[in-house]
Amino acid sequence: MIRAGHFAKGRVGALVRASKAVSVLPRGVRLYSYQARPDTSEKETIVKLLYNIGSKKEVEQYLRHFSSVESQKFAVIKVGGAVISDDLATLASALTFLTRVGLYPIVVHGAGPQLNKRLEAAKIEARYEDGIRITDGQTLAIAREVFASENRKLVEALERLGTRARPITGGVFVADYLNREKYDRVGKIYSVNREVVESSIRAGCLPILTSLAETPDGQILNVNADIAAGELARVLEPLKIVYLNEKNGLYHGTTGKRIETIHLDEEYEDLLKEPWVRYGTKLKLKEIKELLDTLPRSSSVAIISAEHLHKELFTHSGAGTLIMRGHRLFSKQDLAEVDSDRLRALLMEHDPSIASGETTAASYWQHLAALKKEGGRYWIYGDEPYQVAAVVMRKPGQNIAVVDKFVASKAAVLGNITDNAWKLITRDHPQLVWSVPRADDNLSWHFERADGSWAVGDNIVFWYGVEDWKQISELLTSKFNAQNTTSSSVPSGTRAYSTMARRTIARNSAPMGRRSYSTGSSSGSPLRVGLIGARGFTGRELIKLIDGHPRFELSYVSSRELAGKPVPNYTKAQLSHVNLSAQQVGDLAKAGRQAVDVWILALPNNVAAPFVAEINTATAQVSVDQQPIVVDLSADYRFDATGQWAYGLPELHRSELKTNMTGRIANPGCYATGSQLGLAPLLPYLDQSRLPSVFGVSGYSGAGTKPSPKNDPEFLRDNLIPYAPVNHIHEREIGHSLTRMSHPQHPFTTNNPIRVQFSPHVAPFFQGISLTLHVPLCQSMTAKDMLEVFREFYQNEKLVHVTESAPLVRDNAGKHYAVVGGFAVPPHSEGGLAELANRRAVLNVTLDNLLKGAATQAIQNMNIAVGIDEYTGIPTPDEPTMSPN
Repeated sequence: MIRAGHFAKGRVGALVRASKAVSVLPRGVRLYSYQARPDTSEKETIVKLLYNIGSKKEVEQYLRHFSSVESQKFAVIKVGGAVISDDLATLASALTFLTRVGLYPIVVHGAGPQLNKRLEAAKIEARYEDGIRITDGQTLAIAREVFASENRKLVEALERLGTRARPITGGVFVADYLNREKYDRVGKIYSVNREVVESSIRAGCLPILTSLAETPDGQILNVNADIAAGELARVLEPLKIVYLNEKNGLYHGTTGKRIETIHLDEEYEDLLKEPWVRYGTKLKLKEIKELLDTLPRSSSVAIISAEHLHKELFTHSGAGTLIMRGHRLFSKQDLAEVDSDRLRALLMEHDPSIASGETTAASYWQHLAALKKEGGRYWIYGDEPYQVAAVVMRKPGQNIAVVDKFVASKAAVLGNITDNAWKLITRDHPQLVWSVPRADDNLSWHFERADGSWAVGDNIVFWYGVEDWKQISELLTSKFNAQNTTSSSVPSGTRAYSTMARRTIARNSAPMGRRSYSTGSSSGSPLRVGLIGARGFTGRELIKLIDGHPRFELSYVSSRELAGKPVPNYTKAQLSHVNLSAQQVGDLAKAGRQAVDVWILALPNNVAAPFVAEINTATAQVSVDQQPIVVDLSADYRFDATGQWAYGLPELHRSELKTNMTGRIANPGCYATGSQLGLAPLLPYLDQSRLPSVFGVSGYSGAGTKPSPKNDPEFLRDNLIPYAPVNHIHEREIGHSLTRMSHPQHPFTTNNPIRVQFSPHVAPFFQGISLTLHVPLCQSMTAKDMLEVFREFYQNEKLVHVTESAPLVRDNAGKHYAVVGGFAVPPHSEGGLAELANRRAVLNVTLDNLLKGAATQAIQNMNIAVGIDEYTGIPTPDEPTMSPN
């Protein structure tokens, strides 16, 4: 679905410089919060993080949009009391994230659950009339305390993240009694003092408001926070009014699904007739309609959770429920019933064939008339201002309608009118087919609405409501025969989830054994890779590595949030992201290596299992030599005890990887990789009575793409964040895997495992890891002894370098190898505890957490599994990069 940021026409402002994708206030706009604006480099870093939730184009559009108005007109955000009590850290992070790109929302919060709890403790009954809290003197006194306390909590949470915030508990809302006899001290706002809010923004502080109001003579009155936020919005006319709740939107009472958009002009009356729209839901919709009716059409309401706020604001797809006024739509079955001049103008500007002069609107009118004369039908859809138009046609004898044209102005796309038009089209036509050029800017919109797709040449064919494969095959053939683009055909029995034209690759017959690939050479037929989970930083690095690999090529790149968007950094073919479910991956896996040779699961922990289960079930009857490789980058199978999964740290487990018959590989964690490389050579000298200690520092790319203090550059500035001080999953992984590789040479078993102490930290740099290891020894060693031990251990390894001096993160970032060095031992002490304490080795390890700690290691494992040279496609310099001492 294409979601709108609702670009405001006629607003003062200039476009953000796209090359930097940051907000820049133009001349003539008041420069609010200049004291706290983030610097350009910081904004660029934050914007790069935003690219992981949407395309660069989307992010830049919304940054331009939101920065095109004065700061106080960006957004009013209403925060429910439950959000503060249950999700304060997420809320603070989300608001901080906005300030880092120069956006300053105005926050109005409630405190209903907290007030009820305090009243209950004070044995005061909470009373309501018409859904409004009756507020007597005792209740109001407690309410003031509760509001002040919750306001302070939010302000302090923001300031802990380095975000300046100003608590505003009064002086903004002026009110009179709503009905003193009925509700007591409850107010009806009739005036808003905007200067209090604007002064906060000018000072570079987020204004954090309570919803308490005052009469002109100073009496405090209670006001519902939703109403207070609405009254503030009426005065400021912001682009966005956001209601934060824990449910992440409004949900359909019958289907249980989240409602993504509501266009009030088109849907409001019918929506109120729904049997599930009652009580609070009905009241909320009425209040929102009344509010938006008083605001410019550029304003919209979003109901969203704090966790997904950034996605709602910066992507077309959104995440919660978007409510806007929109425009009424029409459907006509005769050209004479529409304004042909306005329709022609829209087509001439936005339809490629007419805009380029390939054909004319008059010729198209003749085409429609001829279709009708032959017994066919056509439907023209549009909106009142002719910002969107679609033509659907059905030839005589056809059951499936064809969307022949679907054009929209930028205002319609960003105003989400296209989505409303699509609803009307699918209501009239249960089965549809259409084609879109690969280069279409809004390709993701089509993917999200289609039930299937197939790419042929420069176009992608989409279908909706069609489940019969015979029908789909006929559609594809008839659609493209005239264009001479029948280079691909639909395989029978397999659903076409592809977004690219697949090539049929001839395979040599497989000899008996695990794999039929050539060994020791990078030449041969391409090996197809399916990447599940491409949104994160590791997914991006994998795409780059596969793009430069002489044998691997991408067939599927799956991401739920990026579906339909072009795959960046891949030049071997034009690819777009798809969204494959576990079942769909299983369907493809039934064809074994004929569909995909290697599946990479680059998913969060505890998510891979359904995909693995579907692949295992689908390939149960497939011969061993034809089963696809599965490489899992999560921690889900690193502790496998069934023998099905090989642990993918080649320098320590190479023989296990080469003899593995299942093709299942658990890629190690980044910290675990570096720690084991630093500990393994010293296992013969390890004092089993004492624990090795690892102090780890990682760049904030290791904290993932979801906004949090651990990946917020401003919070990390001049800072170091410790986390998970005990029982970190990598702490367990280090001990578990070293115990496995040490047997039988060393006396470590599952009953006598190796244990380590691990202390992870996040630093202000983006990528890279630095580890300092303290290893207790059972005998004395010198630094020179250690250097020789490590050089001998890793003498034939191309992705582990041993140096005498301590390696630095900046030298290793962006490199595919790990570096071990900086060997030291404490001065010798004679006897007793001092001698024991000083009998230890100290060393340093650096590696790139995204490369040797993840993506590069995955490629290394894939090379081994398919029988080609282990280092194919991986740069392997003879010497590491080292800064001069």
